[in-house]
Amino acid sequence: MADYSIWVLEYCYVPNYHKSGVLYGAHNQGYVKLPYCYVVIKGKGHVAMVDVGYNDKAYGKTLGDRFGVENWRDPKTVLAEIGIAPEEVDTCFITHAHFDHFGNVEDFPNAKFYIQEREISKWVWAMSLPDRMRWMMVAMDPGDIVRGVDLARDKRLVTVDGALEDVLPGIDLHAAPDSHTWGSMWVTVRNDGQATSQDSWVLAGDLVYQFENLAGDGAVVDVDTMYTPVGLAVGSQANLVLATEEMMSQVGYEARRVIPIHEDRLKDTFPSRISSQGLRITEICLADGDASKVS
Repeated sequence: MADYSIWVLEYCYVPNYHKSGVLYGAHNQGYVKLPYCYVVIKGKGHVAMVDVGYNDKAYGKTLGDRFGVENWRDPKTVLAEIGIAPEEVDTCFITHAHFDHFGNVEDFPNAKFYIQEREISKWVWAMSLPDRMRWMMVAMDPGDIVRGVDLARDKRLVTVDGALEDVLPGIDLHAAPDSHTWGSMWVTVRNDGQATSQDSWVLAGDLVYQFENLAGDGAVVDVDTMYTPVGLAVGSQANLVLATEEMMSQVGYEARRVIPIHEDRLKDTFPSRISSQGLRITEICLADGDASKVS
């Protein structure tokens, strides 16, 4: 039994991203393709998303150009490939507030947004600091935080303090404070609906960029594998390692169930196809009775 279908949808990509950005300590080891993606979770009468990407205008476009983003497409175009319209999305889980995750809230007019309270409040604090400390604002669009506050005013933002179970049936939120960002979080889908699930999926946000974060030497992941954290942390790499251990424990150390959305090699593990726009759709799992969107 599976309650939800899960897809990872690429909406643009950076063709050449420094490997040291995704793998701590990988200096002078070249470049990797870095897909920019969001996740759709569909089932139990809901259409939910994990992160919403960015809007290719104003300062969001400036950041996208700075990072070398190519082939950006809007949510209407991307979601249409799996037969969903942005207006159908009722819930958005924001893993953190970097521009490529929280910059497109206006395209989802009927959604309620969930974010860690520490994430949004600490970015307000960081925005107030002198410009000489602006390294902390790497990959941040202050306008996204302002739009987040607008959501709160409109009663469409839920600020979460730590873990929260069954936000939707079988879907839980887990906090990773002072790690990749001030208040990062991940989403766990217990796809059999059981409290002790045998069919869990972890949607890791940027707590894990690529498979190599779970197995730094590229080896098969098991309980004795050494984790290598991502390269960017406004908190600490130690907290990233602790979060990785908790995510892995939730899936019984079956690493394929921890989904890194910036991983181009998802296609080697899960069914996928290239859309008419030249972007990849990866199908993580299907709810009972749901039709494949990649075959």
